[in-house]
Amino acid sequence: MHLPVDDPSFLADPYSTLTELRESTPIFWNEPTHQWMVTRFDDVARLLRDRRLGRVYTHRFSHEEMGQPEPDPRWGSFHDHERWSLLGLESPVHTRLRRLVSKVFTPRAVAGLESTIRATSDRLLADCREAATFDLLSDFAQPLSVDVICSMLGVPTIDGPRLLAWSHAIVKMYELNATDDSRVLANQAAADFMEYIADLISQKRQTPDDLLVSALVGVSDEGDRLSDHEIICTTMVLLEAGHEASVNTLGNGVVALMHQRDQWARLTAGEVDAAIAVEELLRWDPPLQLFARWVLEPGVRVGDREMKVGEQVAMLFGSAQRDPRRFADPTSFDIGRNDPSHVGFGGGIHFCVGAPLARLELSIALDGLAKQMPQVRLAGVPTILPTFVLRGFDRVELKIS
Repeated sequence: MHLPVDDPSFLADPYSTLTELRESTPIFWNEPTHQWMVTRFDDVARLLRDRRLGRVYTHRFSHEEMGQPEPDPRWGSFHDHERWSLLGLESPVHTRLRRLVSKVFTPRAVAGLESTIRATSDRLLADCREAATFDLLSDFAQPLSVDVICSMLGVPTIDGPRLLAWSHAIVKMYELNATDDSRVLANQAAADFMEYIADLISQKRQTPDDLLVSALVGVSDEGDRLSDHEIICTTMVLLEAGHEASVNTLGNGVVALMHQRDQWARLTAGEVDAAIAVEELLRWDPPLQLFARWVLEPGVRVGDREMKVGEQVAMLFGSAQRDPRRFADPTSFDIGRNDPSHVGFGGGIHFCVGAPLARLELSIALDGLAKQMPQVRLAGVPTILPTFVLRGFDRVELKIS
């Protein structure tokens, strides 16, 4: 068994294959990536929270001890960009860094962005209505997301396109079939991005404001402060993860709604609140399909198999989210399901720190579309991105009929 990530038909619709895999076995070996793939919801949810696993192993083992090669020096800038990423750290370093970040990434700070998000959404939707036919992603979802992130971080909005291009290049490193060409571009993008954030930090020290990068520079906990490298990595992961997830969730979800007009009608009629619908969008066609962790201690079991220290397990979110053992009628797209206990934002210590912001941004965007463009329809066949781990569309053209 293996995931056919180079097959365009699989990328267009992975769920029939994922269903076959999930119903035949809770775990299988994926030879091309040397990972154990976990298919069922309860196992995925449990492994996300199991402290005997880790996103990294270097805090406890050497590469040699884990039977892994040394990091490829050709991608040094990318590795530097990952070094203090919340997504790639384990306790106690992760605990310290997340505690400091949480002091500035607060519910109050997120709630304070609501009026800005709504105003930006309304402005972009007005432009889309005037055009009559538009691309949901490049004309609405992407500029909305970049504007929100820039507003929160304190990054000049005019630099948004550059940050977006760097993010698009960097995240291709996480694909199972990444090529050396894509790695070269990702490594250069990481270097350019880090240089940009380092300059921004210097500016914030000279002219502080009350936005997130400036707050990260000043935050302290009993004298503990973030280093410049920690601030750089934190800023980058907030932008990359936040942008890619929110844009792809909206794109994937609106495509589903356009195909299943009865669910769109429930939204436009006000039968289902947009905030509730967002949870089903995250379950039905999640933007993150795979999340991997290393086995660091013995005793971890999946099905009838005990995992060995040094093995890597890859949790298949798209498979888990349609597991009939967990969700009633899982192949039904029901925007009123109202089940926020999915794993669309991960789980355990790596539960997405930006989840409240993503939920707010997505609910405002979806609500705006439904209220201002109830008659909108697909203007053509959406173009899927040739990626699996981060699932989304390249173009979703809509028209106001």
